[in-house]
Amino acid sequence: MIVALIIACEVGFWVLLALALAVRYLLNKRRASVVLLLCEPVLELVLFVVTAIDLKNGAEPSWEHGVAALYIGFTVGYGHYLIRWLDGHAAHRLAGGPKPQGPPKYGLARARYEGRLWTRTVVAAGVALALLQLAVWYVGADGNVDSLRSFQWIALRIVGIHGLIALTYTIWPKKAPEPEKAPAPEKVSR
Repeated sequence: MIVALIIACEVGFWVLLALALAVRYLLNKRRASVVLLLCEPVLELVLFVVTAIDLKNGAEPSWEHGVAALYIGFTVGYGHYLIRWLDGHAAHRLAGGPKPQGPPKYGLARARYEGRLWTRTVVAAGVALALLQLAVWYVGADGNVDSLRSFQWIALRIVGIHGLIALTYTIWPKKAPEPEKAPAPEKVSR
C-alpha cells in the first residue's frame, strides 16, 4: 500500500505542477497557480501520515517505509528547486520569457553550483534521517527496525557519494576551452 501511495504522490506532484504552470501561463491566473503549488506539500503530509498510521497499526517496518522517508526528504530538499527550474522553462516556452540560463560549465562557478546541489542533498538526507529515526523510536525496541536503519545508511551514502562528486569540481575544475585564434592575414608579395 505504501508503494502505491508513493507512486500516487509522485504522479500527483507532476500533475499538480503541470496544472499550476498551465493555469499560470496559459490562463494568466497567477493566484490560482500559487494555490495549486501550495497543494504540493499536502501530498507529502498525506504520505507521512499514512506511513505513521501503517506503523501504528502494527505493520512490520520494511523497505517501503524507508523509501517513503527518502521520497519525502527528496521533495523537501529538491522540490522548490525543481519547481523554480520548470517555472523558468514554462515562462520561456509558454509566455515568451527569457531562455533560462543553464548551470555554469567551468571553473569555480561550476564548483559552487555543485556545492549548492550537494547542500540540497544534505537537506534531503537530513529530513529522511530524521523521519527514519522517528520511525525507529516509534516502533521501539520490541520491533525489527533493521530495514529503517539500512535506509539511514543509504541516505548517508548518498550524501557521501554526492559530496565526493561535488568535491571533484573544486579539486579538478573543468577549464573553459580557449577561443580559437583567427589565422594571420597572408602577406602579399610584389
